[in-house]
Amino acid sequence: MKKVSKLSLLIASVGVFMIGLAGILQYRAFQLEKNHTVSYEKVTMKDLNAGHVEDVKSKNESEPVDESNNNTDTSIDTNTNQEVAEEVTVSEELEDVKTYDEVATVPVDPIVYDGLTMQQLADKLNRSLNSTISGKGYLIASYSLQLGIDPYMATAIILHETGCNGTCSSLVRECNNVGGQKGGPSCGGGAYKAYPTLDEGIMGYLDNLYRNYYSHGLTTVETIGPKYAASTTWASQVNNYINLIRSR
Repeated sequence: MKKVSKLSLLIASVGVFMIGLAGILQYRAFQLEKNHTVSYEKVTMKDLNAGHVEDVKSKNESEPVDESNNNTDTSIDTNTNQEVAEEVTVSEELEDVKTYDEVATVPVDPIVYDGLTMQQLADKLNRSLNSTISGKGYLIASYSLQLGIDPYMATAIILHETGCNGTCSSLVRECNNVGGQKGGPSCGGGAYKAYPTLDEGIMGYLDNLYRNYYSHGLTTVETIGPKYAASTTWASQVNNYINLIRSR
């Protein structure tokens, strides 16, 4: 009986010793863990904007850490940094846009000669055409350009041959011959040609100027003169009329 009691007492003593040793070891472990606690920094956009960083202790500190959200929230508030596009509204109503057919357009006449339109050129020639041939500037201008003839020179030859800068000669008034053309049918039985109408006389003269002169390379007053007339002053007189036409 005494042996049992002694054994029980020994076992109890060992148990108490083990409990005490366990407590000491736990306390030492607690102190060691406390001394080696690692601190880390939790960075938030608010902290960055404020210019400081908040120190956050480990889980073993008095402030509990939510295990369900242990990841540091570094998400950026997209509403803060996102550029907001301003909605542009038109305060004034636009006028109705007209269709192409509704827009009134003014045609622009092309430049045909010497910086002038056809009508401007005709008007310029008409300022030198009087008497019987008055108002024939458009016909002379258009048909000359069609044939490739200088309209100033063509008009100047008419003025020199007929005197239509003032009063046209009888050859123009009676036989519609504006260029001193020879041939038949005869005008009054002479050598000069008669034309049924004034327009035909003008076009016949321009046809002759093209066919017998321009097509052979005679395109200036100086080259045309020796063949067109016997007078040695013919070229200079025609050039004077050209200068007169240009000036008007």
